[in-house]
Amino acid sequence: MSPRPRAALFDVDGTLVDTNYLHAVSWWEAFHQAGHRVAMTDIHHTVGMGSGRLLDRLLGEDRDRAGDEAVSCAHKAIYATWFDRLPVLDGAPDLLRALASRGWRIVLVTSAQGSELGALRRAIGADDVIHAATSADDVDSSKPAPDPVHQALEQAGTDAGRALFVGDTVWDVKAARAAGVDCVALRSGGIARAELEAEGAVAVYRNPADLLAGLDDSPFAGREREGER
Repeated sequence: MSPRPRAALFDVDGTLVDTNYLHAVSWWEAFHQAGHRVAMTDIHHTVGMGSGRLLDRLLGEDRDRAGDEAVSCAHKAIYATWFDRLPVLDGAPDLLRALASRGWRIVLVTSAQGSELGALRRAIGADDVIHAATSADDVDSSKPAPDPVHQALEQAGTDAGRALFVGDTVWDVKAARAAGVDCVALRSGGIARAELEAEGAVAVYRNPADLLAGLDDSPFAGREREGER
């Protein structure tokens, strides 16, 4: 039997597209409109979670949830104003293509859905090498639960030992580790190296371009060498 394919699982916001601070500003404005005072730094550190988990963390689980939908809808509407100018991070499409050329199956793992996911994929501009994308529509629980990573592995047709996850937040690292997948972390989402390493990231790079430049010495190359033995 031929071995299962190697899978490179990628978070999107803050990992491939420079959107974490756009999300933070959009959430801040949505909270402001609803009469909530939430510090921007607290919002930034929740980006990467699904909206339900984000609201729990920032507003408390004992809150009146009647306004949750309005806040989430306001965030989506504000964030959507950026759809035609989402900034791809340096090296992101080249990194995906480089990994695909080396036999890695590329799967996106994101909480984005619908038109937002479409806008992100247009910004990346590498649909020719993206095998699949798992979104909030596909799972019951968002990161840091392992559900999105499990779903991505299923879409890739492989198992945890044949995959690596690339993300930019502690929630990405937690989700990957909970699914038994090693996580390579990027600092492009604004999270410190020490925080990412403390959660168990196996390597930390500045951004996609930095990972691409060091690809031959990265955990990806290590997995490739293991497969040749």
